[in-house]
Amino acid sequence: MPNFDYLAIDTKGRETRGAIAAPSIDAARVLLDRRRLYVVKVEPGSGRAPKGKPLLSDLRLGSKKMSTKQLTLFTRQLATLNRVSPLEESLRTISRQTEQPHVRAIVESVHAGVVEGRRLHEAMAREGKSFPSLYRAMVSAGESSGSLPVILERLSVLLERQAEINGKIITTLAYPAVLAVVAMAVVTALMVFVVPQVVEQFDTVGQQLPFLTRVVMGLSNFMVGYWWAILLVILITGFGSWRALKNPRIKLGFDTWILKLPILGRLFRDLHAARMARTLATMVASRLPLLEGLTLTGSTIHNLRLKQASDEIIESIRGGGSLSAAMRRAGVFPPLLTYLAASGETAGQLDDMLERAAEYLEREFDRFTTTALSLLEPIIIVVMGGVVATIVLSILLPILQLNTLAGQ
Repeated sequence: MPNFDYLAIDTKGRETRGAIAAPSIDAARVLLDRRRLYVVKVEPGSGRAPKGKPLLSDLRLGSKKMSTKQLTLFTRQLATLNRVSPLEESLRTISRQTEQPHVRAIVESVHAGVVEGRRLHEAMAREGKSFPSLYRAMVSAGESSGSLPVILERLSVLLERQAEINGKIITTLAYPAVLAVVAMAVVTALMVFVVPQVVEQFDTVGQQLPFLTRVVMGLSNFMVGYWWAILLVILITGFGSWRALKNPRIKLGFDTWILKLPILGRLFRDLHAARMARTLATMVASRLPLLEGLTLTGSTIHNLRLKQASDEIIESIRGGGSLSAAMRRAGVFPPLLTYLAASGETAGQLDDMLERAAEYLEREFDRFTTTALSLLEPIIIVVMGGVVATIVLSILLPILQLNTLAGQ
């Protein structure tokens, strides 16, 4: 059925752009009239949301997209409502109760696409920034198999679990990062403002100051006199590192080095493996082809070495190999994941085994972050206390030296 792009004005005087499927332009006008829209223009189109400058004030912030948290909430709401009401009604209900204007506009766009007769994944493709290709592929599989409510439920669980893991990462890093920044600020303030004011009182004594005091004074003078050089070096180093990591060969070497670090490397590897296992488990359970799932999952990987391993797995499976054998050859996946994947392939329960592997790796991540946080905080405090004690000692040593000379 042909597609037509239209420009219309609704009953509230707001401009509306969209696409509609109809046998002819006249039929498209009739359908739009039934929606109580005043048609300004209808023309043959591609079926995608037409672009153009608004004739009137258009309140939609089209450049924005849903955040991960907003997408997770939307998926949970849609999964719940779609079990008890038609899809079109569920989308309309969500759009009405959404408070953020840009999210409401996105949901209304999807709702309009469904009303026009499009499938849900096609309507979501009009808002591709908000609905990733992996998300749309799973929705398409649910529509094709007639199990959309079940797929939406699995998607919501997947997104909620990923959000939970991301929240734990932020929680783990936030407090130590703030503590480290405060410690650096305190030490800098002591070196720049306190040490020069105190130590200059000993310049007229005529005695050689202790070695520790001279070292601290030298560092303090350098920070006061050449703070701009320090800042410039930091900026140049940061910009140079950013530019260097744009080079695929350098980034591949850096990402490979990250994975080889004693503790952090294993953490990154296991976290990626857990996300990949849970995503693949959800897609296999949704009856999506394994190759399609791996391809869509690979596009979300930021570590170039892990992405390279994912591409190698895809090529191996495309050549007739098994998932577990390809993982084993890649050499960057936990042995447990490889073993459970092999067991799942043998027993015909790959989705269940991948789910179990993801749960185990996530529990290991939880234990690691809890232990690391309990150790990192006292380490930062001890290091900060040591630095401050060194500065204080460098100030006290000349005073003790003067007292000794005065008593002789």
